[in-house]
Amino acid sequence: MGFVRFLFGLCVCMLCGAAPLWAQGKTLTLSAPSEVRDSGLLAFMLPRFALKHGVRVTVVESDAEAVLGEAGVPVFAKEDFGVGLVLTTDSPHGETFAAWLTSDIGLRTVLSFKVDGEAVFSEPVVVQEEVAEVALSGDARRGQDASLRACGRCHVVGEINRMAGIGSTPSFAVLRTMDNWQERFEIFYVLNPHPAFTIIPDVIEEFDETRPSPIAPVTVTLEEIEDIVAYVAGIDPADLGAPIAHQ
Repeated sequence: MGFVRFLFGLCVCMLCGAAPLWAQGKTLTLSAPSEVRDSGLLAFMLPRFALKHGVRVTVVESDAEAVLGEAGVPVFAKEDFGVGLVLTTDSPHGETFAAWLTSDIGLRTVLSFKVDGEAVFSEPVVVQEEVAEVALSGDARRGQDASLRACGRCHVVGEINRMAGIGSTPSFAVLRTMDNWQERFEIFYVLNPHPAFTIIPDVIEEFDETRPSPIAPVTVTLEEIEDIVAYVAGIDPADLGAPIAHQ
């Protein structure tokens, strides 16, 4: 009998000590527009999140730590109404909720919510920003001549000097494959090894006689650099093939 009482007391202690996680402060407040609140999605979604992460989410009208609305990171949509998420505080529970809602599991939970057998919400609509192309002001024909004169002794600038250049120096076609190729050409004179032998009138003066360039200096004007960039823009990027796969 005494042993039974002992086991009963032990079970009571264990149950009393196993307080819910949200009783330990893991709570979060959330506000949402009427289109979301009245749909029943929150009553369907939030218990699943709480079961997964132990965070109890309370829906409030205002001053919420997490806000569903038109602004923020797109999380789902309803017809033409996009819903985004904004965290108004640095709450770690808010970050957990955001990570869950933007994950595949969170999105599948939203998409699986149905009313009368019909899905109510859809995947978020992400608007792609159009990137305006910047018109190049240089002259490509003059740029070819400037490239051959200023760069041709080290780089293969095209078919015009295909058998020239230095083997360890990338060709213009290879440089053209880089995402930042335009920036690299526009400021090439500050990228090694060019500062050691490049002169840009009104930008980089001639070398001191006591510290001469190790090779014959190359003089290029800013206008010629614009022409070179225009010329390189018309070069097809080299086909470097697929990346090397390590087994």
